[in-house]
Amino acid sequence: MRVVVVGVGEVGHTVVKSLAETHECTVIDIDQARLEAVSHAYDVRVTHGSGTRRETLLEAGVADADLVLACTSRDEVNLVTAMLARRLSSARTVVRATGTDYLAAWRAGDLDVDLLVSKAFETANAVARALHVPGARHVDFFAGGEVVVLGVDVPEAPPPWFAGRPLRDAGLPAASRVVAVVRDGNWIRATEREVVRPGDWIIVMASLPAARAWSRLVTGAEPVDDVVLFGAGRVGTVIARVLLDRGIDVRVIEPDTARARAAADLLDGARVFRATGLDPEFLRRERIGTAGAAVFAGEDDSRNLHAAVLTKIHGVGLTLTVLDDPGAAEVFEAAGVDVTIDPGDETAEKMARFTFGERTHQVAMLGEDRFEVLDISVRPRSRLAHRPVDALPGGCVGAIVRDGRVVFPRGTDVLLPGDRAIVLTEPGQVAEIERAL
Repeated sequence: MRVVVVGVGEVGHTVVKSLAETHECTVIDIDQARLEAVSHAYDVRVTHGSGTRRETLLEAGVADADLVLACTSRDEVNLVTAMLARRLSSARTVVRATGTDYLAAWRAGDLDVDLLVSKAFETANAVARALHVPGARHVDFFAGGEVVVLGVDVPEAPPPWFAGRPLRDAGLPAASRVVAVVRDGNWIRATEREVVRPGDWIIVMASLPAARAWSRLVTGAEPVDDVVLFGAGRVGTVIARVLLDRGIDVRVIEPDTARARAAADLLDGARVFRATGLDPEFLRRERIGTAGAAVFAGEDDSRNLHAAVLTKIHGVGLTLTVLDDPGAAEVFEAAGVDVTIDPGDETAEKMARFTFGERTHQVAMLGEDRFEVLDISVRPRSRLAHRPVDALPGGCVGAIVRDGRVVFPRGTDVLLPGDRAIVLTEPGQVAEIERAL
C-alpha cells in the first residue's frame, strides 16, 4: 500500500515504525531534523513542507496514494490536510485529533474523512481497559469484548503456584490460552510443554471472567470501582468522563484553580479537589489510600512519578500513569508503577488499522510495539485451513471466533474456513500471516 504520513512527531513516528517494513511510505514534515531522523531509521521517502499546501502533497505523491494519515499535533492542520488529500486523490484519509471536540461532528457525518482518532479518547479507553483487569501490564479487547488479550508479569516473590509446571499440568483458568512467554528479552511460543518461570512476562488470551481469574491468580487484584485521578487537563477530563460513564467512582485532584472549577462543572458525579496531591496530610485527610486505583494524567512526568510513589506509600494498590515522554516508562516501572500508557501508541494503533485488508477486523500493538495481535478471517483456500492452529508459522493463535462462538484452542485443534483467528505475532511477520490465512 502507498501511504503518506503527514507529521512525524510522537504519533507519526510510531505509525511509520509499524508500517515502514510492509508498505511504501512517504513522510511529510515541516521539521527537517525530524525527517532526517526518520529517513535514517526506516526505509521511507521524505518531503519537507506542510500538509496544508497543495504543492507539498503533490510532491509527496498523494495523487497515487492509497492512504493519507494526518498525524500532526494540530487538529485543524490535520483536517485541512485530509480535505486537500480528498480533492487531489482517491486515498482514504485518517485524521489524528488531540481532544474530543471533533468526534461528534465526524460521527454525525459532517467531516469528510474516513476515520478520526482522538488521542484523549483512545488514552481514556486504554485506562478503562486496564481497570477492567487490574494487575495486567497490557489489556486489549477483541471480538466485541469476548476475548481479552493481557500481558502479565509472573512475580518472583512469592512465585505463583503454577510457576515451574508444564502449562498442560498447571490447572490454569479455563477459557484461556497462554500464547507466548517472554524471557530474557526473547519470546517463546507457549506450547503445552512450556514451563513458566518467576520473572517471565506472559501473554494470555482469555474470556473476561478468565482474564479476571488470571489477575487474581497473579496479583490478587479485584476489579476497580473507585479511582483517584491526578490531573484535570484535556486528557484527564476525558478519562474521568469515560470512567464515570462506566460506573466507576472518580475523585479528581487538580492544582490549577481554573481547571479544577471547569472539571467540577463538567464532570457530574465526580468529586474535584483543588490540590497538588503531593501533600501527605491531604492524602491522609481525604483517605486517598482507600481508592482501588490511582491514575496520573498530569502533563509533567516528574510530578506524576512523585505522586504515584506517594500514593503507593499511602496504600493505593494499583497505579497507572499516562506518559508525556514514552522514554520514561522504564523509570516508572522501576519505581513500582503498575501500568504505563503511551497515548502515542494508543492513537497510532488505531490509525494503522486502515493499512490492513478487509479480512483483518482488528489490530493491536503491545510490548512497546514488539508484538501485534490480529483478528483475521481464514480464507476458504487458505493453506492453513483444516490444519492445527500450531501449524501457523511466525505466530500463535490464541482464540477462534467460529459461528458466533469464541473457542480458546489447544494446539491440535484445527482452523476452518470462515474462522476468525486472533493471532499474536511480530510486526515483521504480519504480511506473511495475512497471506497464509
